[in-house]
Amino acid sequence: MGAALAAAGIATVIPNYALYPKARFPQFMRDAAAAVAFARAHAHEWGADPARLFLMGHSAGAHIAVLLALDQEYLHQVGGDARWLRGVVGLSGPYDFLPFTDAYLNDVFAPSSEFYRSQPINYVHANAPPMLLMHGLGDKRVSPNNTRSLAARLEAAGDDVSTRYFPGASHGDLAAAFSPLRKQPPVLPLVLEFVAAKSALPRGD
Repeated sequence: MGAALAAAGIATVIPNYALYPKARFPQFMRDAAAAVAFARAHAHEWGADPARLFLMGHSAGAHIAVLLALDQEYLHQVGGDARWLRGVVGLSGPYDFLPFTDAYLNDVFAPSSEFYRSQPINYVHANAPPMLLMHGLGDKRVSPNNTRSLAARLEAAGDDVSTRYFPGASHGDLAAAFSPLRKQPPVLPLVLEFVAAKSALPRGD
């Protein structure tokens, strides 16, 4: 994925983050926010423009990227806010997944009184960063209803959101499509089109 984006002229940072059971929510959100701040601070070293910063993630990564963009708490902790972001791309992401269907998630996001904080849909607000949300309709791991629900909420708030659904595509297909050996569904060209369009817009700050 990083090589495909870099070949298209996009400086790409792919951070790691602490995983369960060693870490629980919101530690991985803090890790991701720190990575965003690091990328922004070092962008010039890589020939990149810190004013044209996008987040993208697949599956759990999509959850983190979208929650970072919508819940201001985590970027505030590193001295920023959503105005740092030109846009967000979510691939096959869980955004509205209560009640949990996997028992371990009760521990990842404990205590139960805080479960609502794990749901990006609960933080939708007007003037959110532009979003491109894509999902495979054959996804058995994360229901496409997550994308449908979030997109509807963003649209109701007047936000800039685009969606693409791919018939028959499974959970992993949207990430695998970045491989030069598998160019379907056409995720990469849609991402590049989105980045180009939103990069040309005036900055929010």
